[in-house]
Parts: sequence; C-alpha cells; structure tokens
Amino acid sequence: MPTVNIDKLALFEALERDYTSQEFFELCFRFGIELEEDTSEREIAEKEGSKNAEHLSERALLKIDIPANRYDLLCQEGLARALRVFENKAKPPVYKVVKPADGKLQQIRVLESTQEIRPFIVGAVLRNITFTPENYASFIDLQDKLHNNICRKRTLASMGTHDLDTIQGPFTYEALPHKDIKFVPLNKDVEVDGDELMDLYAEDKHLGKFLHIIKDSPVYPVVFDSNRTVCSLPPIINSEHSKITLNTKNVLIEITATDEHKASTALNTLVTMFSEYCAEPFTIEPVEIVYPDNTVKFFPDLAPRNASAKIDYINSCTGLELPGEEICRLLNRMSLDASLSSDDSNEVLVKVPPTRWDILHACDIMEDVAISYGYDNLPKKMPNVNTFGSALPLNKLSDHVRKEVAMAGFTEVAPLILCSHDENFKHLNRADDSKTAIQLANPKTAEYQVVRTSLLPGILKTLNSNKKLPLPIKVFEVSDVGYKDETRERRARNERHLCATYTSKTSGFEIIHGLLDRVMTMLSTPRIHKSDTSELGYWIEEAVDSTFFPGRSAYVFLRYICPETKSRKACRIGSFGVLHPLVLENFELSNPTTAIEINLEPFV
Repeated sequence: MPTVNIDKLALFEALERDYTSQEFFELCFRFGIELEEDTSEREIAEKEGSKNAEHLSERALLKIDIPANRYDLLCQEGLARALRVFENKAKPPVYKVVKPADGKLQQIRVLESTQEIRPFIVGAVLRNITFTPENYASFIDLQDKLHNNICRKRTLASMGTHDLDTIQGPFTYEALPHKDIKFVPLNKDVEVDGDELMDLYAEDKHLGKFLHIIKDSPVYPVVFDSNRTVCSLPPIINSEHSKITLNTKNVLIEITATDEHKASTALNTLVTMFSEYCAEPFTIEPVEIVYPDNTVKFFPDLAPRNASAKIDYINSCTGLELPGEEICRLLNRMSLDASLSSDDSNEVLVKVPPTRWDILHACDIMEDVAISYGYDNLPKKMPNVNTFGSALPLNKLSDHVRKEVAMAGFTEVAPLILCSHDENFKHLNRADDSKTAIQLANPKTAEYQVVRTSLLPGILKTLNSNKKLPLPIKVFEVSDVGYKDETRERRARNERHLCATYTSKTSGFEIIHGLLDRVMTMLSTPRIHKSDTSELGYWIEEAVDSTFFPGRSAYVFLRYICPETKSRKACRIGSFGVLHPLVLENFELSNPTTAIEINLEPFV
C-alpha cells in the first residue's frame, strides 16, 4: 500500500475540525484507509538519517496508508476533498473541460518514429494556477507517487510538466537518434546529448533506475516545441528551459506512455487534484493530440462513467435491508453520484467521477456502500450454509512426504522461488533451451532472474550459508518449481517436487538411495523391473547427467495408470546421484554431496 505524508494542520483546517490521534485514526478506519503514524517532518528526517533534520519545520505530519487503487487519495488535496464529502461537509466538485477564449487548443503532433519505442501521448493545460510552497511540493510528490504506482516506475507512462509561458506550441512528439537530441536537463547548466545524458545519470540514485527503460533503444523519445526547443526526454527528465516554479501561472502537462489508458488515468488524476488552484477552480484546458494516421484525440476526458448495481445484490452481500434511497445517500458520501433507475426499481445507477478508477464492477459499488454504512455496523449473522474445510490432495501428500523425510533425519529448508539464471543452469552444468525457465522481464538484481526449474540450487545455496555446521548435513525441501507451458491458458505451470541432499566426508550415495526407497514405500509404490510391463511401480536406470559425477547417478522411472486414458504409461520422475565436483565448486562447497529430486505430481 502506498504511504503519503500529509500536513496535519492543513488537513484538519480543510476538515474544519481538530481531531485527536485516536479520533482521526477512527475516521481513517471508517473511510477504509489507515493512519500509520502521527509524526513530524523532523522526526521522519531523523529516522532516515538526514543531515538537514534540524533545519526542517516541526509541523506535524500524518503518515497514512492508502489502498493501491485509490490514486485520488495520494495527495493532500484529494484526501481532504474525499474526507470532506465523507463527513457531509462538502459536495464532490464538478470538473469541466473548457477551451481557451480564442478557441485555439494547444496541439501535440505525434510522429511515426515514436511507434517503435513509446507510441502514446496525452496532455492538458492548467491555466492561471497559483502555486504556494506547500501545494507545489504536493504537485511534485503526487507525480512521484503516480510514477511508482499506476505508471509502474515509468515503464507504462511518465509525466512531464512545463511552464507554458516559456515554450511555444504546437508541439511535436518524436523519436530521434541519441546524438540528435541536445538540451540542458532539469536543474543542470550544461547541454548534453542522449548518450551523455545516460552517462550523466548512470550513478544518480533517483533517475539512474529509469535509464534501462530506453537505454538500449536506437532512438529516444523527445518532445519539442515549435522552435525545436526540447521540453522533455521521457521517461527520464524534463528540460531546464521549461522548468515550472512557484511563479508559473500556466502549466502544460504531457504524459508519454506504452499504455494510453494508464496515461489517461494518470492525467485525469493529476489535473483533477490540482485544478482547484486555478483562477476558475476545477476547470481544465484540453490538448489536441494528432497521431501519424491523422487520428485526432482530445485529452483529458473528464466525463463521468456510467455504472450500476442491483439493490438486492448490495443487500445480500452486506447482510443489510436498505432501501434504494438510503443506498444512494451512502454512495454520495463516497463521492459517487447515485440515483435510482427509472426503468428498474431494483437498480442503482452511478455516475463515476474521473477520480474513481477503482470502480470497475458492481462489487466495487457494494464495497463503497459497506464502507459508508460502516463495517462495524454491519449485522453479524451465522452463515446459512454448513461447510467444512479440508486440505488439497497435493498439499496433503506433500505434508506426508515432509513428515516421512523429517523422520529420516533430514531438516527442512525454505529457499526463495527465484534464483539467478546461472544458478539454475550453468552452476548445475545444465544448458538453457529457452523453452523451460520463466524469466523475469526486468529483474532488479542478478540474483533473481528466473523462476527456479529445480529445487537443487536453493538447497545448495543454503548449504553454502551453513558450511560451519557439523557433518553430516541432511536437508530437504518439498515445494513448487515453475515451467513455461504454452498449452496452458496462463502459459506456465507449477510442479511439486521433493529434493534432498546429504553432505559429509563421504558421498552417502546409499543414504539418498535408501531415502528414495523409503519415500516410495510410504507412497505404496513398489519397486519393479523395467521389463515387467504388467506391474505398476518404479525402477531406476543408470543416468547420463552432467549435474552428477559420471557413473554415480541414476534416473527414477514410474509406471502408472493414466487417469485420462486408463492405459499404462511410464515416465521419468526424477534423478539422484553424487554431485559433480564442478557443481560443488560453483556453489563453493568443499564436501561430497549426494542429491535426489523427484516430481510428486507426474500426472499433471
């Protein structure tokens, strides 16, 4: 959940009441948010180790956890507005898209070159806005919150805000080779080109983490004004030339994106929150977007969306028996314009404002009714059905296997499900066929690049961290691995595996072999001969597996009745053996280790 820091005095002034910490905590609880801490700027800075803590004001701050889908509550303006409506101290504002007096809109023309990197752009203008140090800081902070939330750290969308009086439209949005883009970045005094910009911010703690989004592209997106002055190089940084300040009166907002819907949502949130500071509050000037195929679109679109929910559905979910008029009143407290349908007496019609992108379904309307009514006030009833819970068969089987292996003297471990690509393949002397492992598109560290296809890397890393324990070391894990599977709807599948290792001064091959036999006996799976096709059970064959020492490994096979065809089938379910010295070296282990890994759900 995102956390916002709100000026306590300013918020209470907007709410026209002074609350104690407990009273405000209860208000937040009733509204569906959570007061985490009542503190001050100085206390936060001291906790973060800031050297400038003593220079900060001691105005108290409220640290509040906000639901991830409530973008309208990520700033003081939106939170105060919503709570005033909730407390019946104000009506929701009516947002207006108003053309300038001369009827001539600012225009952004999109060139074809942007389609290969960041194809969409939206925009709006806030006219005659008045900034103060407080609302200016809130304006910047909301952009950061949206970048980290709906914009997914600028990968889906990124915002640029410009002093419109320093630039001249119409604007163009295009993509150019790195060397062809030259400008002075925000808060700098040296002109750089695209490549120099990447070098300049490579070590920057704030912007360095966004460079990867476009760094490997042959062209970078850029926004120019009519004089070919660079306004921004999205999604990295704006130009110093169009920097907004406390004296800025007219703000041009442009948001470039790979997802136009996300960009439109972020734009609507930004303009609805801060249009209250315009000379004519809650009015926004639209911007005309012209795409390469001459398609013309106008942003922002602030028209309310239509939604509906059945009255009996709301009452059945909440356990209430509210009439339609009362449901409408409760929804109005949540900033939703609700009314009864003239065609269906069992239906509530809702006009969803552009700030409430979390309303997607009738269940969201029902939830707002419950919040407005008060969760603590909902009737407590015994359910009218009698049910009982039970473990999934696979989980029950896994628990039996865990118990059996633990009784054999092995200790259970629980490594992470992600690992590096090398640990999953190279360190085990295995090749990547590019068809097996699920790879992360944008891993944050080299340690977490793929979803493991084997439990063995995690166990060997655990052994590496516990080399000082007395020998022998006997550990195991029963958990899932992941594989690509194009036959599945989600294009991936899980498999439940058992993996165990024995580490000592000798290999302990016979101990792991004995563990296999014991587990199979517990599972009522007899050992059979491969040639005896009339019997069901398991057998082992000598393996050729580069993970294990040559001549000291075996595959485990199972003959079973196929649940679908009812015919006899055989498949390989695992392997065991003495680990190859190179594998031990890769994981920095010095003692001989024997391992086994088998699939506990081979029929899936």
